[in-house]
Amino acid sequence: MVSVDTLKDNTAFAKMHEADFPILANPEKNVAEAYGVLADSGYARRWTFYIGPDGKILDIDKSVHVSTAGEDMVGKLTALGIKKRT
Repeated sequence: MVSVDTLKDNTAFAKMHEADFPILANPEKNVAEAYGVLADSGYARRWTFYIGPDGKILDIDKSVHVSTAGEDMVGKLTALGIKKRT
């Protein structure tokens, strides 16, 4: 996950939501700009990029729904044939 918020804000967010995944703090917004997700408002759009092991973008979900994002990702990863690492 990449956020344009500060490290301090992302750390608080991760603790509050018990996130078990890394969050890149990118307040400089250069990563958001590189991926084309930086909105005119200065915030990043909530898009999900599915990136293969070779670094190529396999798919982009531009209609992320926070309430179903987890199950949506599992469904997309399954459809792409990407299996959970053990």
